[in-house]
Amino acid sequence: MGRPIYLLLGFLALALGGVGMVLPLPTVPFVVLAAFLFARSSPRLERKLVEHPTFGPHIRTWRKNRAISRQGKIAALIAFTLSAIVGFVALDFPISLLPCAVNLIGGVWIWSRPER
Repeated sequence: MGRPIYLLLGFLALALGGVGMVLPLPTVPFVVLAAFLFARSSPRLERKLVEHPTFGPHIRTWRKNRAISRQGKIAALIAFTLSAIVGFVALDFPISLLPCAVNLIGGVWIWSRPER
């Protein structure tokens, strides 16, 4: 993939992280993904994320140990649960099972990561 594609995807991931601050979506995984994408497209933007006082420690921990803090895991699982509930209520059956399944798979994966 070319640099512009990585840059565009990095901004998209960062935007999804921003949406996660308001809606029941996990924020940190999208910011970690944005840092990954910016590392391939914009070292300056990557550095800003890695040095960010809130998100930087999460990014560095993920890069070093592939670990997620217990607080981060709990926050992600709460966001996944709320998202699954909204999907279950707002969508018709059987489509309403899709967000539940996706969140269950994502939640199990997140919970299985090491803790820092």
